[in-house]
Amino acid sequence: MRKTAVTLVLVLCTKFALAQNTISTIEIATVEKHLYTLASDAMEGRKAGTPGIEKAAQYIETVFEDIGLTTYNDLPTYRQNFKAMGLDLFNVIGVLEGKSKKNEFVVISAHYDHLGVKKEGRGDLIYNGADDDASGTTAVLTLAQYFKELDANERTLIFVAFTAEEMGLLGSRHFGEDVDASQFIAGINIEMIGKDSSYGPNTAWLTGFDRSDFGTIIQKNLTGTSYTVHPDPYPEQNLFFRSDNTSLAQLGIPSHTFSTVPIDVDVHYHQVSDEAATLDMEIITQTIRAIALGTQSIISGADTPTRVVLRKGEGRRK
Repeated sequence: MRKTAVTLVLVLCTKFALAQNTISTIEIATVEKHLYTLASDAMEGRKAGTPGIEKAAQYIETVFEDIGLTTYNDLPTYRQNFKAMGLDLFNVIGVLEGKSKKNEFVVISAHYDHLGVKKEGRGDLIYNGADDDASGTTAVLTLAQYFKELDANERTLIFVAFTAEEMGLLGSRHFGEDVDASQFIAGINIEMIGKDSSYGPNTAWLTGFDRSDFGTIIQKNLTGTSYTVHPDPYPEQNLFFRSDNTSLAQLGIPSHTFSTVPIDVDVHYHQVSDEAATLDMEIITQTIRAIALGTQSIISGADTPTRVVLRKGEGRRK
């Protein structure tokens, strides 16, 4: 028994060391390619239900296919189609099956929609949504490639580009309607990671930090690196319930959002000026690397975060 336990520890340590050695494969060039494509004028602001978001979905599907991800829950394509608010909507989902724990799922997500195009005015009318949330979607695509190449995920990874977050978390709510929460170990949601956080360089913050030990696990895994993760510095803004992590958290799944945005002073938030050129590719790349390392023990099966407990009335669907 002791020998078996020691062997398991050595295997997990070896895999974690491999992750640290290969983290440099997450490259700025890849990040820049995805970010500038998703936030380009050609995507027309990626508003749900428009031709622009169709272009974005096609791009995400192409990347998933190139990586070699499979489809979700026997869907014929990467799209999870549904109707809401009179619109034909679709999440884009790719799966990397786990090894020894393939029936335990970890979601890695971001929303790929934004606000579209201004109906009137002069000059720049496109809400490119570079930080919100082409940066997070870029992280999902980059992490999908990284974990596929690492080939060490004991748990199954579900990579999701959620639609219609800007319309009230519609995509993630639809996704959450058809999951067995007992099989879902964690939700790793990523939103707005293109600028230095209020904690300074090489930092990110995590929504709902005190609602599970997810953040503590991340901090432990980043020990010895130059990167640190902190609690949400804007508790008065209730951000834990304003992004797609909510739809899993309300089921008890430890689902949290990584961010770096100094949202209290960010002049580009929900403005047409939220363009790729305003973001720092190095910050995005370093944050993606930190997420990869910080979540590794959850993905390998070595750590299982505690469940989220909501207070009465919190997270209730309207």
